Amino acid sequence: MCGITGWVSYDRDLRTEAATVDAMTETMACRGPDDRGTWIEGPAALGHRRLAIIDLPGGRQPMTAQTPDGTVVLVYSGEAYNFTELRRELTDRGHRFRTQSDTEVVLRAYLEWGEKLAERLNGMYAFALWDGRRDTLVMVRDRMGIKPFYYYPTPDGVLFGSEPKAILANPLARARVCLDGLRELFAMIKKPGHAVWDGMYEIEPGTVVTVDRQGLRRRVYWLLETRPHPDDRATTIATVRSLLDDIVRRQLVADVPLCTLLSGGLDSSAMTALAARRLGERGERVRSFAVDFAGLTDSFVPDGLRAAPDTPFVHDVAEDSGTDHRDIVLDVEALADPELRARVLRARDLPVGYGDMDSSLLLLFQAIRGRSTVALSGESADEVFGGYQQFFDEDARRADTFPWLLRWGWHFGDDSDVLSPALTEALDLEGYVAEDYRTAVAGIGRLDGESDFEYRMRRICHLHLTRFVRLLLDRKDRMSMAVGLEVRVPYCDHRLVEYVYNAPWSLKSFDGREKSLLREAAADLIPRSVYDRVKSPYPSTQDPKYGIALQNHAKDLLARPSHPVFDLLDRERVRRAAYRDTPQATQNSRRGLERTLDLALWLDLYRPEVSLT
Repeated sequence: MCGITGWVSYDRDLRTEAATVDAMTETMACRGPDDRGTWIEGPAALGHRRLAIIDLPGGRQPMTAQTPDGTVVLVYSGEAYNFTELRRELTDRGHRFRTQSDTEVVLRAYLEWGEKLAERLNGMYAFALWDGRRDTLVMVRDRMGIKPFYYYPTPDGVLFGSEPKAILANPLARARVCLDGLRELFAMIKKPGHAVWDGMYEIEPGTVVTVDRQGLRRRVYWLLETRPHPDDRATTIATVRSLLDDIVRRQLVADVPLCTLLSGGLDSSAMTALAARRLGERGERVRSFAVDFAGLTDSFVPDGLRAAPDTPFVHDVAEDSGTDHRDIVLDVEALADPELRARVLRARDLPVGYGDMDSSLLLLFQAIRGRSTVALSGESADEVFGGYQQFFDEDARRADTFPWLLRWGWHFGDDSDVLSPALTEALDLEGYVAEDYRTAVAGIGRLDGESDFEYRMRRICHLHLTRFVRLLLDRKDRMSMAVGLEVRVPYCDHRLVEYVYNAPWSLKSFDGREKSLLREAAADLIPRSVYDRVKSPYPSTQDPKYGIALQNHAKDLLARPSHPVFDLLDRERVRRAAYRDTPQATQNSRRGLERTLDLALWLDLYRPEVSLT
């Protein structure tokens, strides 16, 4: 995995800026606790923090290659799951390798194919190459945006990093958030390239960004494209299974302890069962971990999203697949700890306001990290196979907006109810979302003869795969890398994404249920209880003591009336939420308080310049 950062400045010799480069690199320490390294020469400086996964002694970075025309240097984050095949091909072309790492394969692939190497990679990655032969920086991000990558253009070059904090550690970067950044923060639509921080951008998934003395250029090497799907149901199910077998096989490669994240849902259960079978062939037993909340199973109350607690289903899968399983049980005291909120915020760099969904994930990953370094996750299967309620909701299907927004507030709470009226008017979130929706759907291809209904469902699938999933991938990356845990996402393999995306909705839901193709492809792998289970999202505590703790923290904040958060929020609305008599037991009743506390802490820790223009 790892964390990367760097600085290119064509008007100066960065050897005089080693202290700043070190500071940028050290912000990535949580992403790479095993090693650190920097490389500086003339106008270029690269920094790396390493989480050692493959070839522990041989994969140190920055990694260099000497050529007759100059030095090429790589800092790399992620995994190339097809590195063995690429290594074989490069060896046949005359390349010689010093290590067994996938990092060196990527470096040699660049020497052979230039920036076109991106099209040859299968994996999750964000990497930067300084090509001293041309004094050019090449930055590449994976197709689905699994690994984060940010950059900040400067008058004479660029700053970059795995996370905004690496860029903000450089004095050239201004910690400023304007109105458009606040819109993105509150809108829940993940506008491509938007990084919230003014002047900073995300490298978009499937994109190469090149920087030289002439400026900055972008090249898109992968898009989710519309293509005919000629396969019948049986062939489609068999192809999905074959792809999953291959994907899990590839993603089980590691030189460190590995595990799976098991929720008892269809996605994680199928993945865990496949991993258990594959490892069983080698005489090994897969480890699995699940998150739970103290007392939740016994006192669980069904709601609009969750019909049953996860734990009974988790245990069915663990027994059926013979995993070495452990439940990570969390209590309210841990979840409500203000220091935990600060850790989440520092990991996120932004006041996202997800509350216990983020904090419990961080605690889960922290517990796992004591026993494993790599985890496989079922993330993105809902986006790929059509697992959310909005895929089946007629209002969401017909609405000319991002479909998840219709029920988001109802399920997860409306955090805009604590905003000041002036900020609400200035944000104009309705107009911002409407404009971006028109842009998002404009380029989605339609097949000849495709019915209006099938095309509408294609658009909904496309939006989830290019917008919504990126919110979840960013969350999982930040929470896992905050404790130095690498999380792999098999369902994001671009071959699977492309294949299932182009299957018509009538195939994706052939039995009238969510994720029909995945359910049948995994039918022989999972217990009947999981086969019959309805989709249930990531769990959240229902203990009213957590909501009471939020109220008490908000009351402490209200005792500081001059706090700058009240320049953005309506103090009276926050007061009403803090002193509400009804216990804050559910997510949707707590969201405004979560956002309030996050915003206040963000202003304290990051001291951003906030401009409402």
